[in-house]
Amino acid sequence: MKAENYLEINKQAWNNQVPVHLDSDFYNMDGFLKGKNSVPKIDLELLGNIVGKSILHLQCHFGQDTLSLARLGGKCTGIDLSDKAIEKAKELNKQLKLDAKFICADVYDTPNHLKEQFDIVYTSYGAIGWLPDLDKWAKVISHFLKPNGKLVFVEFHPVIWMFDDNFTKIQYHYHNEKAIAEEQSGTYAEKDTDIKTDYIGWNHSLAEVFQALLNNGLQIESFEEYDYSNYNCFNETVEFEPGKFRIKHLENKIPMMYSLTAIKNNFIF
Repeated sequence: MKAENYLEINKQAWNNQVPVHLDSDFYNMDGFLKGKNSVPKIDLELLGNIVGKSILHLQCHFGQDTLSLARLGGKCTGIDLSDKAIEKAKELNKQLKLDAKFICADVYDTPNHLKEQFDIVYTSYGAIGWLPDLDKWAKVISHFLKPNGKLVFVEFHPVIWMFDDNFTKIQYHYHNEKAIAEEQSGTYAEKDTDIKTDYIGWNHSLAEVFQALLNNGLQIESFEEYDYSNYNCFNETVEFEPGKFRIKHLENKIPMMYSLTAIKNNFIF
């Protein structure tokens, strides 16, 4: 696999996973269709009152979180690379009689598909590892935020991505040393499902994230690290409190997620 072909390879990987994820307990589509909000409490608290607020959700998959925010009164637009995911998001939006918009686009190419600015840009959980260049990512965020608009970003901690799949050893570099090209069996939502997909990803340190945002006119407002995951998407986990998961043998010794909010400075980039 060649890193320069990452868009084509990763798009196919996500297209392959869409039908599996729709049927998974992880995404609990039955509960979602009956009204369950899929956005975690941490994210909702950071987003605050979103009634009437315009929200751009980058890398939205098939739109569960985007549609959950629309149910809460946000004026939401979701972006994702996977055409199969966006097709399903549009179906769900129609089925639920909501007014969210969905666009199939690579994050970096979003300015060629969308012209408005937003009160909030939201992105979360396993998003930036698919992107090679965080400066370009932050530039897109700055481009779409209104002056004094807010970024809400919740992500798995880069320490997590240093380990092998079963958290027995350090296998990968903390910093963005090079592209990581591998074959994946199953998915994080259905680990035993019989699919194999190629993917290309990158690890991004906290410093890389912070500097990219600062370089593009975003002022960090809050930052927090968490010693658990909101999602049971890793191997060797234990649910120590309802909806909170840790790696069993590592207990609370490593960070598993982080969150930050940032405000766009009131000048043009």
